[in-house]
Amino acid sequence: MNRHPQRIVCLSAEAADWLWRIGAWERVAGISAFFNPPLEASPKPRVSGFSSANLEQIVQLRPDLVITFSDVQAKLAVELMRRGLPVLATNQRTLAEIENTLALLARVVGCEAAGEKLLAEFRERLAPVTRAVRPRVYFEEWNNPLISGIGWVGELIERAGGEDVFPELRHRRAAMERVVLPAQVCATRPEIIFASWCGKPFHAAEISARPGWEQLAAVRSGRIHELPGEDILQPGFRLIHGFRQIKQHLEAAA
Repeated sequence: MNRHPQRIVCLSAEAADWLWRIGAWERVAGISAFFNPPLEASPKPRVSGFSSANLEQIVQLRPDLVITFSDVQAKLAVELMRRGLPVLATNQRTLAEIENTLALLARVVGCEAAGEKLLAEFRERLAPVTRAVRPRVYFEEWNNPLISGIGWVGELIERAGGEDVFPELRHRRAAMERVVLPAQVCATRPEIIFASWCGKPFHAAEISARPGWEQLAAVRSGRIHELPGEDILQPGFRLIHGFRQIKQHLEAAA
């Protein structure tokens, strides 16, 4: 009898992505609609959004493990447990927590060797950059109200050689604890603005048109850049792509 789970449902994209990378994809029984598998990966039923899920469909898949992420999915985790399903809920918010979570998932599915190899690459590709000049960077996670970047985003900005303009907020784990006012953003004088609006279409013109923001160096120079949500807001291996994009924009600014 195999002691590792054989029918896994991933309600978060980064977990599904990680299981594909470490060779456990054939054991995945269902995925989040926010994960787009590589073309070579066999298709899987889409059973959830982010804050919602088709509980009956999940039960019918007979999973021996359901993986959830964050406080947003806490109610889903509780309901699935009430229905008798084994649930692994993670709530990583920093790069260290992300690395630990990826290592945990690799152990749970029995792919420790593949996981450790990729984690070594993860650490290498997120190595800090030294810059003589560190541009001031504002990251916007949502536009109404304005929500500044979560913990790992601020860390990536600093590793890429930028200065996170709201370092005191990024360790607040709930999004509504990171709400900022437009005047507060202006007061930080950002030289570069990054944004990823949680899956919603991004419009740089909306940022430029905010009253008073036309005086910001980031707006005057046109340095307002979207970072794809799958590369920056999913706390998993794909952060290497978001980090690369941040570095490229900071290098262009320098």
